[in-house]
Amino acid sequence: MKRNHLLGFGASCLVLLMIFGCASVTVTKTAKGYFSPTDPDEIEILVTVPERTNRDYVELATVTTQNWPTNRTAKMHNSLRAKCAPLGANAVILSSSGIDYNGYLWASGVAIRYKE
Repeated sequence: MKRNHLLGFGASCLVLLMIFGCASVTVTKTAKGYFSPTDPDEIEILVTVPERTNRDYVELATVTTQNWPTNRTAKMHNSLRAKCAPLGANAVILSSSGIDYNGYLWASGVAIRYKE
């Protein structure tokens, strides 16, 4: 009887891991130097390059994320913010995004920091 409970618990954990644990965010630092971390709540998520002629920026890192359920877009954006904040990012520009053949969201782009 105890073994059946453990098997059921293990199967439940596996199913939950498959549903919620598969999404990932990969950040690869590409800029030289170090910037102070930023507040994740202040990081902008952009889908177009900012047209701020008076505000240049430096690209800090490439970002890739995948395997997000389509109803978890906000959670995906918050995960990007959390991963890019330690690099000192002010924004993430998502240059490509879509839905894969399994019905999950993916996106890729760059983390940027505005020049002073």
